[in-house]
Amino acid sequence: MTFFRKLTTAAGVLFALLLAGVGVHAQTYPAKPVRWVVGYPAGGGTDFLARTVGAQLSQQLGQPVVVDNRPGAGAIIASENVARSPGDGYTVFSADNGVLIYNPVLYKKLPYDAGKDFVLLGMMGRSPLVITAAPGTNISDAKGLIAALKAAPGKYSIATPGTGSPHHLALELFQREAGVSLLHVPYKGGAPALQDLMGGQVPLMMLDLPSGISAVKAGKVIPLLALSGERIPQLPSVPTAKELGFPRVEAYTWQGLVAPASTPKDIQARLGSELQKAVKEPNVRQKLFETGWEARPMNAADMTQYADVERIKWHTLIKARDIKLD
Repeated sequence: MTFFRKLTTAAGVLFALLLAGVGVHAQTYPAKPVRWVVGYPAGGGTDFLARTVGAQLSQQLGQPVVVDNRPGAGAIIASENVARSPGDGYTVFSADNGVLIYNPVLYKKLPYDAGKDFVLLGMMGRSPLVITAAPGTNISDAKGLIAALKAAPGKYSIATPGTGSPHHLALELFQREAGVSLLHVPYKGGAPALQDLMGGQVPLMMLDLPSGISAVKAGKVIPLLALSGERIPQLPSVPTAKELGFPRVEAYTWQGLVAPASTPKDIQARLGSELQKAVKEPNVRQKLFETGWEARPMNAADMTQYADVERIKWHTLIKARDIKLD
């Protein structure tokens, strides 16, 4: 056999081995527990979503899915941790619109690059944002809210879980479109803000339903106006901003699942497929509904399109309102 024939044969063998290796990761994956990073404390809406979907995903994968809470700095701490983790399929991350859309334009410098460090696996769910009032406030419905804000610009304070949060940016959108002015009171998280709302220390709050559905059902806070495209099924009597004449006021908190960008494509595909199956599971959908979430299963491609539309909308608002966190 000549040298060239040997070389050709060797190349063919190598090529065959490479072909045989395609999909090998997915065939042996997973061989150990999967770590699911959450950038917020245990017990919150994001944590519940991860644990609910993660429990179903664990059944499907045949391996434990372990939630790892790493709260702080608007999920930046968790984002950096995941961005620096091995791309082996054993680290996934609940990435919300703050991580993927807002932070990259709110901060001049971040320890992660949303477009380069993560790969999208798919969407899980979203929650509409609702303007709520303390029971002792002299505002009891949506029309009363608009009338009060128009009559006294800058008088009413409104709580959010923090500057730069989806709640804060929804507030900025509402103020711009409705032509009203409120005093923004940013808290360090939704729980303390909700406590002060229920205690009457602050009259209004921009609330995401998973964080406050129990308080709403108990009558401890009054839902006034939904910032959703359609009426919220869990709160059918609450009108939307669109019904009051503000069609562009639509805002949600939403959650997708991502992995480190170096994760093999076959594992990405496996995780994405299993994720959609888990979110579509009737038992999972019902649990999410009961806690204020709207199940929104999307594959990676559809989530990418959704995120692109969100990016244009919110980056335009952030720049127009000159919102900066540095």
